[in-house]
Amino acid sequence: MNIKSVEVFPLKVKNGPVYLGSSPAGMSSESDYYIRPEYRSIYSRNLETLLVKITTESGIYGWGEALAPVGPEITGAIIERLFTSLLIGRDARDIDVIWSCLYDSMRERGYFTGFMVDAITAVDVALWDLLGKSVGLPIYQLLGGAYRRKIPAYVSGIPKTTREERIELALEWKAKGFTAIKLHLGFGVHEDAEIAAYMREALGPRFRLMIDAHWQYSVSEAIQLGRKLEKLDIDFLEAPTAPEDVEGTAEVSRALDMAVAIGEAKRTRYQFKDRLLKRAADIYQPDIGRTGITEAKKIANMAEAFNIPIAPHLSVGQGICIAATLHLSAAIPNLYILEYQPTVMSTANSLLIHPIVCEQGHYMLPEGPGLGVDIDEKQLRALI
Repeated sequence: MNIKSVEVFPLKVKNGPVYLGSSPAGMSSESDYYIRPEYRSIYSRNLETLLVKITTESGIYGWGEALAPVGPEITGAIIERLFTSLLIGRDARDIDVIWSCLYDSMRERGYFTGFMVDAITAVDVALWDLLGKSVGLPIYQLLGGAYRRKIPAYVSGIPKTTREERIELALEWKAKGFTAIKLHLGFGVHEDAEIAAYMREALGPRFRLMIDAHWQYSVSEAIQLGRKLEKLDIDFLEAPTAPEDVEGTAEVSRALDMAVAIGEAKRTRYQFKDRLLKRAADIYQPDIGRTGITEAKKIANMAEAFNIPIAPHLSVGQGICIAATLHLSAAIPNLYILEYQPTVMSTANSLLIHPIVCEQGHYMLPEGPGLGVDIDEKQLRALI
């Protein structure tokens, strides 16, 4: 089952739903990209991702995706210029060997993460899809079977600005059968605590609430915020301080009784190993759009040995990324809960022949060989 061709599709959906709500007022519209002042990060006015299609000499193909919220053409260029010549003619079933080959290809130059590993991720997911299709089995079965076929989900984000709007939208999700919401905050210790308090009051004591602080705080500020949130029975505090500060995050985790969650910015088992050994957090959040399936399974296995649960991160990844995450989530024993991005799902499903379903607080696990979903290629090419 040798690889015949590799195609990349950098996708930028114009006028699509804007992640985390509208861009700040007064920002120039000359560029696709802008800085969200509250988070200091570059965001796109479009919905961006990178899809890859790998086809074998026998005609079987697989779809992969890398999480690429900005600059998907960069990740695509790495695949086209560096990886394609290494992939053509290889047996597509040699997934672990190919991952190592691609990772080693730039290792001595220090490319241990970032766009380089994102590119490997897209290839990796496509190879798993190919393997599943070639043997007529879903990926979760190839990973050892499904611990669950309904994946528990939390709503990620209440992209409103006023108290009344936030409460109204949250209650709408509660009425739809969802029992967990993550608030994207990081506006300051007191404001975050105030928002969490009125959301707790509106949603009731049994509703699960999580807080994403987007790495905004110093260690002392994160501990101060965490102690306020503990009184509100918040499920976890995500990304409380800088992702590079392993010792600082560990200090926050030790100081609080509530769970601390980290991991969306990390891509390999090596990065997670350091954090596991230092007990830097209570919940880990690898993003399959950044780790791929191969590496995510190794990370989850490693975390299981430390009795640490996995709550996969899922942001602007489209249908392929979501489906890959669902298969991984089904196949690990230590799943905690999975992120659900309602503003992204409609666009993701518009590119799929059969939609992914998330209702009543649960995703349905796609059945069928490989990822169990397929791209509407005519629709995709119309958007490129």
